[in-house]
Amino acid sequence: MGDGYSFVVVANRLPVDRTTGEDGEQQWTRSPGGLVSALAPIARTSGGAWVGWIGAPDDDTGPQEVDGIQLRPVPLSAQDVDRYYEGQSNSTIWPLFHDLVEPPVHRREWRQAYEAVNRRFAEAAAEVAADGATVWVHDYQLLLVPAMLRSLRPDLRIGFFLHIPFPPVELFMQLPRRAELLRGLLGADLVGFQRPLAAQNFLQLTGSLLGLQPHDDRVGYEGRTVVARAFPISIDVAEIDRLAADPAVQWESDRLRADLGDNRRLLLGVDRLDYTKGIEQRIEAFGELLAEGAVSNDEVVLVQVATPSRIRVAQYQQLRERVEREVGRINGEYGAVGRVPVHYLFQSRTPEELVALYLATDVMLVTPLRDGMNLVAKEFVAARRDELGAMVLSEFTGAAAELEDAFLVNPHDVEDLKRAMLAALDAPPDDRTVRMRRMRSRVHGHDVDRWARQFLDALDDPDRAKD
Repeated sequence: MGDGYSFVVVANRLPVDRTTGEDGEQQWTRSPGGLVSALAPIARTSGGAWVGWIGAPDDDTGPQEVDGIQLRPVPLSAQDVDRYYEGQSNSTIWPLFHDLVEPPVHRREWRQAYEAVNRRFAEAAAEVAADGATVWVHDYQLLLVPAMLRSLRPDLRIGFFLHIPFPPVELFMQLPRRAELLRGLLGADLVGFQRPLAAQNFLQLTGSLLGLQPHDDRVGYEGRTVVARAFPISIDVAEIDRLAADPAVQWESDRLRADLGDNRRLLLGVDRLDYTKGIEQRIEAFGELLAEGAVSNDEVVLVQVATPSRIRVAQYQQLRERVEREVGRINGEYGAVGRVPVHYLFQSRTPEELVALYLATDVMLVTPLRDGMNLVAKEFVAARRDELGAMVLSEFTGAAAELEDAFLVNPHDVEDLKRAMLAALDAPPDDRTVRMRRMRSRVHGHDVDRWARQFLDALDDPDRAKD
């Protein structure tokens, strides 16, 4: 094992996407997202490796080196994608960890596939890791990997970070094979969460489910000490700032304002089309404001970007139908020729296009029913170099603990959503500027590089890194 890599990232997806160039040749491009932005430079400078799925079923691409990172693909069959990814990961664990916003589905064949795929990820990591290497495993698709990897390679230093919420004890206890999932996480030396309460939920479970005795932020397990702590994730602030300063992005923002009507104020939602994101409640609240005459089509416009997500899962197909039906109803009742109150975009947008939207926006609507963090909130704040704009932010996001100067809201309460939207629209300019300035200070002081450094420092020495 001595000729392996000293730093290994293990995640469901590789940090690159395969595209076909104009000449027909296949090429690799870096995937968007904060995780890749944070960890790719560390993997590159340390001569590290990244273990993950390539993103397409039945793809047997072998190891590659791309941009200084050794990629170790883990192939998944179409059945694996159906059972491990869309099944156990996204139809069982995802809804249960998000407070049962939708009922989780439990199927034995999904659990078996999840265990088998997790074992393949663990075996791949064990193969590429050098003696005593640091391995950082990510997210809910790979909860069993830390323990599996430790059984294969007890010499490794293993960290795990959960990007989504971790449920309270009474919800976690509903999971079949719950003890195995918990033991899977206990294979790590450091288990990281978005919020302190999630770490407390995890430690409480080790006592109630396994009879362990947690103390402070750690628990003894199989002769080791496992540390559980919050590390709120952030964004690549410098990259968002660079885009916001780009004249082409600013020109696009001005064009959007003109197209939507310069005299109208813009409300914006940017989400994956997921039932946890509160899109239905947000649109319902806006429709009621129109019906009550609190806002009018001539004064205010809502743009909702809904990025396609898990389109083969029935719950997501039904959500899309409900959202599109409601958008059509509102536009039919309150729109005019060439001017509608809701612009709904079921499509992905480039980072440049998103930042242009952020710059054009008067009020950003970030109202998930439950979210581990929500990086869109932080992106919006980072983009607003003009210190203008306001944000309505769900109390049930990790971001709410850091961005307290947003207009905080209970997204389950349509009346509260309406109140917060009007408060943000009517806030005096000086108040909006003070709020934005404070939020920008927070985001700039806690970017994604600091997040990664703090986690890895704590993995190296939890006492030295604790602050």
